[in-house]
Amino acid sequence: MEHEEWKGPSVLANLAQIYRQLYLRPGEVSPEEYKKIVNKGMEPEVKDLSHFRCHPQDSCLYENTPAGEVMVVTLNQRQDFELFLQIMANRCVPYEVPSTQGASIIDGLINWTKIQNHRTKFMISKRASGDTDPDWNAEFKRFTADKKNYKDAVIVLCAGPYSGIKAEDVGMPETEWLDISMKIRRVHECTHFVCRRLYPEKKDTVWDELVADAAGIYAALGRYDLKMAELFLGITETGYTGGRLQNYTGNEDIDNLAMRVHSVLSEIDKVILNHEGVSAYDMVLILEDKKEELWDAD
Repeated sequence: MEHEEWKGPSVLANLAQIYRQLYLRPGEVSPEEYKKIVNKGMEPEVKDLSHFRCHPQDSCLYENTPAGEVMVVTLNQRQDFELFLQIMANRCVPYEVPSTQGASIIDGLINWTKIQNHRTKFMISKRASGDTDPDWNAEFKRFTADKKNYKDAVIVLCAGPYSGIKAEDVGMPETEWLDISMKIRRVHECTHFVCRRLYPEKKDTVWDELVADAAGIYAALGRYDLKMAELFLGITETGYTGGRLQNYTGNEDIDNLAMRVHSVLSEIDKVILNHEGVSAYDMVLILEDKKEELWDAD
């Protein structure tokens, strides 16, 4: 399917034409008004996006994955990223977005443009066939019975170094590291999209992160880098050193978990080495097929 892709300061303005809640300011709208716009497709009273800064390098593109195409929005201003999450993922209620968070999948977004476009086609078709009073209410119920017809998943990314890692820590120039960071972040988040769609019964927070990091690194570098993967999570063979791993643990002893993850990453390294040359998403499927062997049996 052909999709329009946007780049530059107009990205958020174009998105607001689809998701009208972007016109709203967190903390300045009632739950009732928000519901009318999101759940009933009503137009906001004021269409103003001055709460966003926008950036010349913002983009809205589509990524092809084994689970289908998914919209990927990249915002270069941290403030815009946080506002986007507050509006789209938290019902326009302000909250503190963790500084370590640089991406999110927002699933189940109602796309009223899809509904309205379908209504237009339906009415034209029915009237062309001689039906002077088309039953849109019945068609609306039929059309919205399938969530795929009108609900979207949107991946939003914030530009910046991956996992908060400095360029000097990976031995790269800053501009190169920022470019690689965005490639890792995009494929990492798209991998979560793939796994949620294709393997919903296999959801496991830590394993999902290992696979998503592996796919992102592999896509960005053309190979896997075990040391980089460990750096992102903050682990060594002797325990936890400080990194993202703590975000995915409950009451588990983090040092023991770190040593377990170190062992599993070493096995992931071997699997990827044996399958180099396949696409990043094919590598995801290979790793998921080996989840029971690599992770569940550990």
